Amino acid sequence: MKSVEWPGVLLARKSFNPEYVAARDRLADVAKRGDWPAMFAILDGAIESFTPGANDWRVGGASWYSPLHQVAWLGAPTDVAQGLVDRGAWRTLREASGHSPLDLATSRGHDHLREVLAPTFSQPIGADDLAAMSERLAELVNSAAREVVDEGTNIRHLDVTGIAGSGASVWFPIPGMYGGFAVELYRNRLHVESWSRVIGGSGRAYVITPTRTTLVDEGFV
Repeated sequence: MKSVEWPGVLLARKSFNPEYVAARDRLADVAKRGDWPAMFAILDGAIESFTPGANDWRVGGASWYSPLHQVAWLGAPTDVAQGLVDRGAWRTLREASGHSPLDLATSRGHDHLREVLAPTFSQPIGADDLAAMSERLAELVNSAAREVVDEGTNIRHLDVTGIAGSGASVWFPIPGMYGGFAVELYRNRLHVESWSRVIGGSGRAYVITPTRTTLVDEGFV
């Protein structure tokens, strides 16, 4: 199972390591201009101290375009789109206006990308159930973030559809918490563990279904 980091707490650029910001900037720049070899080199860790993820967007950027959104917008070859999917890019990921890569490709007339960008799901879960689990996960994240993140900081919450479409496990770090949330989908349920690395006994484990969030263990970290 692939592991993906979700940088969903939207802090100011100055709050991050400058090399981390620069790496994500370079990824956004080369994807925007369609320099696919450079994009893959960055994602494969060939030229960066920090290796961005395939779903990352520019730190502080308003559009939330990932590399796969740029591929869809520009109409890149199908092997480029497939290369991003193979590196963990989520075909269900929506940018700030709510458009998926497939939406963008369709609107731009890039029909050759329709098949490779069409979402597939390894587990049969309805859209309403995915949305309900996403909301419950957001409630958990918000409860932790209120304790350590400055009031007014925006959070781009994790859409469980991305996990369902990729089969990935996700690490959602919460700056200031020195920890975060590990999330994976198993048998149509979300399994979530949270902890802080500096607070003994902080570990909590939850199972989330569309109808309830259940604490199943605590104190293990």
